[in-house]
Amino acid sequence: MTQTVNTTFTPVNQDIVEQLMVIELACHPHPWSEKTFRSCIDGRYFAEYLTIDNIIVGFYVGEHVAGESTLMDVCVAPEQQGKGYGKALLLQFFEQCKKLETKSIFLEVRAKNISAQMLYINHGFTEISRRTGYYPSNTGFGYEDAIVMSKKL
Repeated sequence: MTQTVNTTFTPVNQDIVEQLMVIELACHPHPWSEKTFRSCIDGRYFAEYLTIDNIIVGFYVGEHVAGESTLMDVCVAPEQQGKGYGKALLLQFFEQCKKLETKSIFLEVRAKNISAQMLYINHGFTEISRRTGYYPSNTGFGYEDAIVMSKKL
C-alpha cells in the first residue's frame, strides 16, 4: 500500500514568520533576528515555506533586483534534514526565479558547509569569489570564509 505525501509550497507572510523563526534559530549559529526576517518579506524579496503533510519542514528567502536574484537564506528543520527537502526548496527557488525572469542567481555559503556547497555545485553553481573571514565561526572563536557562487539561468 502506497502512502501519499502532501507537499505544499506557500508564500511567506508576516503571520508565519514566528513559526519559521524556530527553524531559523535551530539551523544557524548566528541566525537572523525576527526583525531582519520580517524586513525580508515583500517588495524585492520573495520567500516560500515547505510543508509535508501539514508540517513545516523548511523555507527559503530570495531577493530579486534588476534581473538578478540572490538566495538570501534557506533552512530545513534539523530533524528533517537529509530527506531531500533542501533540494526541493532550491528547485522551487529556481522556479520563482524563472517567473521573475532572472538572468543570474547568486548566493554565499560558509566554507565549511560542504553538503550545501555540493548541493549548489550539483545544480549548476560555480564559485566566483571568496569573502575572507566573513562569518563568525561556529565555535565562537575566529571567523570563517564565505564562498560566493553564481549560476546563469
